[in-house]
Amino acid sequence: MSKSFDLVAIGSGAAASGVAMKCRKAGWSVALIDSQPLGGTCAVRGCDPKKVLVGATEALDWMERLAGKGVRSAGATIDWRELMRFKRSFTEPVPASREKSFTRAGIDVFHGRARFVGSSTIEVNGETLDARYVHIGAGAKPVELGILGSEHLTTSTQFLELEELPKRLLFVGGGYISFEFAHVAARAGAKVTLVHRSRPLKGFDPDLADRLVERTRKLGIEVHLETEVRAIEKGSGALTVRASRGGEEVSFETDGVVHGAGRVPDIDDMDLDKAGVDRSQGGVVVNEYLQSVSNAAVYAAGDAAATAGDPLTPVAAYEGHIVASNILEGNHRKAQYPPIPSVVFTLPPLARVGMLEREAREKGLKFQTQFGDTSQWYSSRRIGEAWSGYKVLIEEDTDRILGAHLLGPDAGEVVNLFAMAMHTGLKPRDIKKMIFAYPTVASDMPYML
Repeated sequence: MSKSFDLVAIGSGAAASGVAMKCRKAGWSVALIDSQPLGGTCAVRGCDPKKVLVGATEALDWMERLAGKGVRSAGATIDWRELMRFKRSFTEPVPASREKSFTRAGIDVFHGRARFVGSSTIEVNGETLDARYVHIGAGAKPVELGILGSEHLTTSTQFLELEELPKRLLFVGGGYISFEFAHVAARAGAKVTLVHRSRPLKGFDPDLADRLVERTRKLGIEVHLETEVRAIEKGSGALTVRASRGGEEVSFETDGVVHGAGRVPDIDDMDLDKAGVDRSQGGVVVNEYLQSVSNAAVYAAGDAAATAGDPLTPVAAYEGHIVASNILEGNHRKAQYPPIPSVVFTLPPLARVGMLEREAREKGLKFQTQFGDTSQWYSSRRIGEAWSGYKVLIEEDTDRILGAHLLGPDAGEVVNLFAMAMHTGLKPRDIKKMIFAYPTVASDMPYML
């Protein structure tokens, strides 16, 4: 026996929950399906718990930077078990709280893997759900690495649940997940190795990324670039990672191997072909209204959709708003992406908004590059931060800011100000006229332009 709904939403994170709630508020019958704890990646197993761990290591980093400058840091350590208990105080209440809010709203919640059995018919746990519309906001999963011994990999989700931190950890991949967790683990006392097959942190300014790599090595983390992992072997009490570099085999002994080599849409087992839903490597292929190009009853957003938006939680939430509006009122809102800031929460953090120099050149734009080291600026010196800098791209003809790239204290906050300036059309001359609170890191902005 099947159940009928106006909307079936797959996922419970930023890309799906808002769509489900808005359609229910409009009086629609709504079902929501998720095979994982409700709340989505960010709140339960991603950015929120990660930032809790970063906060603790940040405190330790401050003390170490100011040692000999009025602060005695001897004896300060991270208690991993205690830190994980603190982390769980944020994540453990989320699934039950989300389920309660969904059921209070009158949304039927199903726990299990969703798969299509018709153009707008879903099967979950043996039950069949017929829908007028289906929204896919299922998020992402770690990419299959296709290496021998991949069963020994620890995912980022599992890393965030470790009761004991291994003495030695190796991170596979050179993206933000690997760098963020490597910085946390190293400051928590682990001996850390990071292995990546090419240039690290590709989405960020290469000059500032190189400085972050240098800082990472200074922290005691072994960073091996142009090195590709081939296999993981389990021995007596340890793991051996086999890799190749420059045609030669190298190996590393470790107690744990963390997968930080990228994520892909979590839609492989949904049987999209049975619904006639086209997909690409980037996810469900959608039009400018975030509607499937091959099935008008299906919409998609966030990591599950092949859109122009970055795979970030605020982008997923924004796309969810677009989907809800178009499902309820007919296609009228198009996804248009303003300058979107992004941050690597290492210590110090690395941030960007807008174009990289390479991207600006590829578009044929004429621009000036303001690039400098800020380690001797007051905002860095007063907290002992020796690794900081900036790069700002300014178009010559229009004087508009094309991109801003930051490494250093509060980079994650200052990049938001650059994003606001770019979104509202503020020019460098406008920012230079502003009177900022001083001394703050934001008051450095005029000197970067």
